[in-house]
Amino acid sequence: MFDKLRQGLKGIVERISSAGLTEKDLDPVLWDLQLHLIGSDVSVEVAERICSELKGRLLGRDAPRFGGKSRQVRDALKESIEAVLGGQGAVDLLGMAADHKGRGEPLSVMFVGINGTGKTTTIAKVARLLMDHGFSVVLASGDTYRAGAIEQLEEHGRRLGVRVIRHKYGSDSAAVGFDAVQHARAQGIDVVLIDTAGRMQTNRNLMDELQKVKRVVRPSLTLMILDSLIGNDATEQALTFNQAVGFDAAILTKVDADAKGGSSLSVSYITGKPVIYVGVGQGYGDLQPFDASWFAEKLLSE
Repeated sequence: MFDKLRQGLKGIVERISSAGLTEKDLDPVLWDLQLHLIGSDVSVEVAERICSELKGRLLGRDAPRFGGKSRQVRDALKESIEAVLGGQGAVDLLGMAADHKGRGEPLSVMFVGINGTGKTTTIAKVARLLMDHGFSVVLASGDTYRAGAIEQLEEHGRRLGVRVIRHKYGSDSAAVGFDAVQHARAQGIDVVLIDTAGRMQTNRNLMDELQKVKRVVRPSLTLMILDSLIGNDATEQALTFNQAVGFDAAILTKVDADAKGGSSLSVSYITGKPVIYVGVGQGYGDLQPFDASWFAEKLLSE
């Protein structure tokens, strides 16, 4: 994962470590770093911010008396990446579920994102995560348009042993979500996970539909599902959905196959919304908590 970005950062660390820490020494290397970040699907704004953070941490700093500068440079780069990612707040899904359970009210989570991002599979992974932590779950099949969407979610429900609330194709997705929440209240179920339609983000009817679901269901949490492999398009999708519908946090899928890693850096910074989990495989357990320190360490590991 992130092989291209990681190798490029390793080379930058080596170049800075063998040079001085003056502005004259740093500027050409930082320019190359910026180009490498942009080439790895990091947005221009984020690439500039990382380079600025790194320059501020290194400029004029004394080199260590013993050994090389590589550890010093690596630590400064790690801190710079964490600074860019760390200012977006936090969303604690498990904590929210525990809080709602303590109040006797189901936590409702609405999932948004375009088709093909792995949204339905991610919902199943989140269900497994919640179940592994002792919470009961019901799924709502709110994608009533895509052929096979209901059956796909029902198959996940069968494998996980959880109920799926469904209506017929073409029905009102807001009604499906509402019924699922009412079912959870009546049956004492802790969490409702609501699937939604995912036609292209430029489809006005889709955005209107998602807005209606949100008005009717009033979910406790809205999660945006993004495919890390599409690079800067993931950031554009996130901006569009956030403006039209609004979401609280993101989950990035297919991160295990992402050689570039740029979208992981860009989405949080550009949207101001945290990435809380990343998908790292096909299994139900392949959902990794995401935080700035973990990500920076992954990028700078040998």
